[in-house]
Amino acid sequence: MSFSHSLIFIVIFCMQSLAALLQNGFMATVLGREWVRSQGLPAGDMIMACLAASRFCLHGIATLNNFLASAMFWTIKNYFSILWDFTNTVNFWFTTWLAIFYCVKISSFSHPIFFWIKWRISRSVPRLLLGSLIIGGLSAISSATGNTIALQMAACENYTIYYKTMAFYLYYFRCHAMLMWVIPFFLFLLSIILLMFSLYRHLEQMRYHRPRTHDYSTQAHIMALKSLAFFLIFYTSYTLLLTVSVAHVINVHGSWYWAWEVITYMGISLHSTILILSNTKMRKALKIKFPDLCIPRS
Repeated sequence: MSFSHSLIFIVIFCMQSLAALLQNGFMATVLGREWVRSQGLPAGDMIMACLAASRFCLHGIATLNNFLASAMFWTIKNYFSILWDFTNTVNFWFTTWLAIFYCVKISSFSHPIFFWIKWRISRSVPRLLLGSLIIGGLSAISSATGNTIALQMAACENYTIYYKTMAFYLYYFRCHAMLMWVIPFFLFLLSIILLMFSLYRHLEQMRYHRPRTHDYSTQAHIMALKSLAFFLIFYTSYTLLLTVSVAHVINVHGSWYWAWEVITYMGISLHSTILILSNTKMRKALKIKFPDLCIPRS
């Protein structure tokens, strides 16, 4: 790829990151202000506020990381890579909890276990968020340990030991990444499948009853499904692209590096837009802040 093409993708990446920072910063500010003012938030808004804050940090760190890598400041980049690992892991878990929360609150399963989860989920949200931060911290410690070993081995004069250690580190890092990303991804996938099944069951039941003008349960199902269906696509693409990058299936560190970064972060950037447009509180805040802005209905 020529320099001019790389420059185009750098500009696109910067604009995409700026848009993501503004969107997530807006969500975190609106919900954070309400959190402080009312000394609390509904469980769903609490997850969304934490998700917006984690994504704000993720996009900021990713931007710094990419420019540090391009400028070859490897030592500084290693420190930011640890922060990226923490925020990325936390972001994965926050998004999963949001999907699970939607599934539990909106779905209409009659199993006693499901009723118990529905009764407990709102109270458990603060602990789930804290648990996500702890998992992110453990992930960062693991990443920092690996980076420290790799840097020390880089100065080793015995090339056989060096290559064996680096090969083990790469294998370890891949397994570590897969564990941190794949588990929340499958939980997210399971939540969507259960929610879709619940909607299908609900619509089947409605066929045997007189259709009502305002079926709020169906509307809630469809609204959540629209958001989750789009996010399934974006979340899957983000997970797959990160997996391919970590597994080195494709060499993305050459001339196509910036194009790859644009595609990778595009999914979660677009999902932030969907979250704002599908959330009544966010839409009202946008309307107050920008009264002349035409906001499409979700």
